[in-house]
Amino acid sequence: MNTIQAQGYQVIINKGIYKKLNDYLLSQKISSVFILSDQNTNENCLPILVKNLDKTIKYNSIVVEPGEENKNLDTCSFLWQELTNQGADRRSLLINIGGGVITDMGGFVASTFKRGIRFINIPTTLLSMVDASVGGKTGVDFGMLKNQIGVFSNPEMVLIDTRYLDTLNLRYKTSGLAEIIKYAISYDTSIWDDIIDFDWGNKQALVELIYKSISIKNEIVLEDPKEGHLRKVLNFGHTLGHAVESYFLESKDKKTLTHGEAIAIGMILETFLSVEILGFPKDIFKLLQDKIFYFFPKTNISTSDIDHIFEYLIHDKKNVNGEVKFVLAKDFGKYAIDVNVEKALMKNAIEYYIGV
Repeated sequence: MNTIQAQGYQVIINKGIYKKLNDYLLSQKISSVFILSDQNTNENCLPILVKNLDKTIKYNSIVVEPGEENKNLDTCSFLWQELTNQGADRRSLLINIGGGVITDMGGFVASTFKRGIRFINIPTTLLSMVDASVGGKTGVDFGMLKNQIGVFSNPEMVLIDTRYLDTLNLRYKTSGLAEIIKYAISYDTSIWDDIIDFDWGNKQALVELIYKSISIKNEIVLEDPKEGHLRKVLNFGHTLGHAVESYFLESKDKKTLTHGEAIAIGMILETFLSVEILGFPKDIFKLLQDKIFYFFPKTNISTSDIDHIFEYLIHDKKNVNGEVKFVLAKDFGKYAIDVNVEKALMKNAIEYYIGV
């Protein structure tokens, strides 16, 4: 139970991952190997990877500054230039080792350099393991708007080494739990029991939770690769969550949120909307809210922030003909897609969060 067959590639967890990597690199006609990391993963994670690489494999290292604020076209230009300067060609391969910023951006850079070179993703955060590891979405932010520029492109493989999680502080480890909670609410209720009993100290349970989460997303993606219908369920909590995340990222007066912190807020807001519009059970909403606040303490949002958040909402890439579309829930695992929500009700949701 450590391999998941995605669309055209495998996600492999822990056992045998470096043998798989070495076998691939040595058997393919690869002219040069590049490894992309940020300053944090370069210091904490790259040494683990390099230690497990076959000694005959030569590589070039490219390092960028960490953080969502650097997930943009300027950084892509830097990376394309570095690949050019270091002699990359169409038979080169890029290994992306890092969180979702690195795997999203590295995948985009590889997919567009010389009309596409191969790449391998090694996610190092819980968030990137359970969310960015499958689906083929690559891309970067445009201004402060999340993931506006990108393409669907699959890696050669995704290798998950859960030891990388030990290099993170608790805040960044916890960020990935938001996406797992999302799976429980919107699609598969069985994962909720794992969240209720979650304990960072139980390493085996963590590996099983990662496997189960990736399997859920992979099942959805295999049925709907390009987000025509079912895959939209993965956007639960993300419509308002992304707007909050973008606002906090740009505001000079706000502390930048992790993606998980923003989606946690979004899930509370969008479950509130689910209660009001679809009759989502209030007692389950209370249970969900308490568990989210246990992992993600309440963020300070004021009524003066609401209009600013709405400014980002209108640019959400899921909008159609200027209308904001939501994924809401009727109950755990019972979703509704492309729901229109009146602005006044969205404001009520944010005011509820402020006052809770």
